[in-house]
Amino acid sequence: SFAEKLDGVQKAVVALATEECEVRHDAGVISHVQLAAAIDDLGYEAELLIAGEETNRIRLQLEGVTAAADFQLVKEMLVALSGVTSVDLDFSNAMVTVSYEPDRAGPRTFIETIEQAGVFTAKLEAPRGRGSHDRGLEIQHHKKYFLWSLVFTVPVFFLSMVFMYIPGIMEGLEHGRLNGLSIGALLRWILATPVQFVIGRRFYVGAYKALRRGSSNMDVLIAMGTNAAYFYSVYIVLRAATSPTFKGTDFFETSAMLISFIILGKYLEVMAKGKTSEAVAKLMDLAPDKATLLTLDEEGDVAGEREIGAELIQRRDIIKVGLRAGVVVPTDGVVVWGQSFVNESMITGEARPVPKKLGDKVIGGTMNDHGVIHIRATHVGAETALAQIVRLVEAAQMGKAPVQKYADRISTYFVPAVVVAAFVTWLAWYVGGKARSYPKSWIPAAMDEFELALQFGISVLVIACPCALGLATPTAIMVATGKGATQGILIKGGQALEAAHKVKTVVFDKTGTLTIGKPIVVHTKLLTNIPLHVFYDTIAAAEVNSEHPLGKAIVAYSRKISGEHSSHGQQQHEVRDFEAIPGQGVRAVVDGKATLVGNMRLMKEHGIHISEEAEEHLRDVETLARTGVMVAIERELVGVVSIADPVKPEAARVISILKSMGVRSMMVTGDNWGTAVAIARELGIERPCVHAESLPEDKARIVEEMQVRGLPGAGTDIAIEAADIVLMKSNLEDVITGIDLSRKSFFRIWLNYVWALGYNVLGIPIAAGALFPSTGFRLPPWVAGAAMAASSVSVVCSSLWLKRYKRPKVVEEIDTSVQR
Repeated sequence: SFAEKLDGVQKAVVALATEECEVRHDAGVISHVQLAAAIDDLGYEAELLIAGEETNRIRLQLEGVTAAADFQLVKEMLVALSGVTSVDLDFSNAMVTVSYEPDRAGPRTFIETIEQAGVFTAKLEAPRGRGSHDRGLEIQHHKKYFLWSLVFTVPVFFLSMVFMYIPGIMEGLEHGRLNGLSIGALLRWILATPVQFVIGRRFYVGAYKALRRGSSNMDVLIAMGTNAAYFYSVYIVLRAATSPTFKGTDFFETSAMLISFIILGKYLEVMAKGKTSEAVAKLMDLAPDKATLLTLDEEGDVAGEREIGAELIQRRDIIKVGLRAGVVVPTDGVVVWGQSFVNESMITGEARPVPKKLGDKVIGGTMNDHGVIHIRATHVGAETALAQIVRLVEAAQMGKAPVQKYADRISTYFVPAVVVAAFVTWLAWYVGGKARSYPKSWIPAAMDEFELALQFGISVLVIACPCALGLATPTAIMVATGKGATQGILIKGGQALEAAHKVKTVVFDKTGTLTIGKPIVVHTKLLTNIPLHVFYDTIAAAEVNSEHPLGKAIVAYSRKISGEHSSHGQQQHEVRDFEAIPGQGVRAVVDGKATLVGNMRLMKEHGIHISEEAEEHLRDVETLARTGVMVAIERELVGVVSIADPVKPEAARVISILKSMGVRSMMVTGDNWGTAVAIARELGIERPCVHAESLPEDKARIVEEMQVRGLPGAGTDIAIEAADIVLMKSNLEDVITGIDLSRKSFFRIWLNYVWALGYNVLGIPIAAGALFPSTGFRLPPWVAGAAMAASSVSVVCSSLWLKRYKRPKVVEEIDTSVQR
């Protein structure tokens, strides 16, 4: 919220689990350097991971370049290259930044050009760490602090809790007093001080910067609790040093152990959070380091090959994917030679190897099973499907689920409420002790009313944990989106995850979704005296520019007919005034004759007479779950083409399982009513749930109406950029998996909230001494600190349980039967 208050910032999203922040800002008003400085000023370290303007821009580290003339020479060499738009020099770091057009140039060209001079060398700047790749450094950082805290805290613990009860050692520690100050107390003070102010400095800095901004956080509670214990202990020590009769108990072990346990908790939490992003790390690691680049001669034959870094692949490069087992496809491309089977399970979740031949697309990061293929690179670097999936999953992990707003609202008032509760606890026990509201025997030996009350107050301060509340949603979202990605299901953030678990209705398109999507012509009914090949030549000419699957099926069948009548050949027709009419068909003028190819609505709107014979034939066609495409030439109906698009083998089972899950299935199609109803009957979709002869705008309107009625729908033919959940495979059963994963994830989120809130509801009263009068049980502050740290770790571990998610058994059964 602070970032959004800065001038020039439009939006800021913080991901607690990944410790990342995405900021959309006007670079002309505020730069990313200023943003980082503002975040640092809040008490959080900020490092730029990536800037939006870095698309098609690379930084090269130069070696051997020392003088200004050298830099100028490098710049001149790069500027001269085709496709280079700008070159910026960084003299202090010996770096050069190149902006370029990826269709015409690339990093390999720049490096080779620089090294042609024979004096200089260049290499790509080492990529900045992202997400889980930085987690190792963070883990080491917390581990180092924890180990150093142990160096001082363990002796404090033994001096306070162990040695004082061992005869001989106890007397030694009590010997050599300065008035009332013993050697043991002095040693505890000396050992606790570096823990409090050096190792615990981060809590002071965080608390100061938060309070300066008028906010509060966990650092405020920790700083207050440890300061209360430490400075009260300092007061006890100084009083003892100046008075031979003063007796008091110091709490140095409380502050030292409290800080150590909190750092231990943070260390464990960071390790656990690292595991939540393992799916993204595994995706990023799929890309290979090396690739085999082929050099072609003028005839297009292979003239040579060499190994290059995969990051140096440029568009239109020809890359060899070899026969060796486990060879990974280094980038997205198209097969230009050879054939093989490629295992795409790591990207799409598809278990079966996919055959690849000339013209087929391959995805970078997938694994070649057997066979050698040559591919032409079409997408490289950040453009590849793998890179886009990684970015999509990372962006999803940045998003918040709507349910998180409740936690955010609670967190706003949490710390002030805890401070008040701690003060009230201290005051109640202190005043109660002074007023003898409870027996003096309740006060432990070597303590007075103030010290007992202080321990209860400190315990309340440190046991409360807003961190667990804040981690409940984002960690679950991280694991769920990562797990979904490995299953071929891309969930775009918490909002999509939460919406999917509420789905009551799924809206399916028919062609290519419930059906295979490859319609074929199965029957032809001619209504006039016209040769079959002439009939198909004419309608194929009208449909040749159509992108509709039915039009493509007719064109393919026409070519087959032309082959059977090769003496006639496939004539070249004059086609003009072509128009595709959504939801109806096409019209065109073919060889001077007005031609209509489409459904009943198209014919009626153009006043075409439909004979009784034609209507009866159409009814028969629709009863067989086929689509009847009518053809009219010069305002006369000349024939009907029957086209079948078989339903997917798993479709009926998927519809049945969705029904058992309480999810209604609807079908919306532009096809005619008869075909739609017949297919719906075959699949088990009820008649009221069928919408046929729908235009594209009708489909959108139907979905919107259901959403208004609280029945969220999902289109299956939406672009990957627009969809909330993307199914990478063309498998209907993934609809079930997506909904089931969402439900399991949301259940885990609520479980996390129940634990986080329940922990505080139970923990705070216990820390305040609710059980002390009846049982004598008192929660020492350092134990309360350990419990606080454990609560965050337990929430993260609860989210990690989602990594064990498996597709529903019924989905596995469907997948197995389809493979057979």
